[in-house]
Amino acid sequence: MRIFWVLAPIRNKKGMEMVQVAILVAIAVTIGLIFKSEITEFVNDTFGKLGSSKF
Repeated sequence: MRIFWVLAPIRNKKGMEMVQVAILVAIAVTIGLIFKSEITEFVNDTFGKLGSSKF
């Protein structure tokens, strides 16, 4: 009977969806921190080119 108390949260689909979302957010934040300078340089170059063009 004790095993069911342990496995009950694992079988909860909403809980698993929240865990998946949390993992995806953590991965996105980690990638953002790793490539912060490259992302910043890309954004600055892109907006610089847009600003200098006659758009």
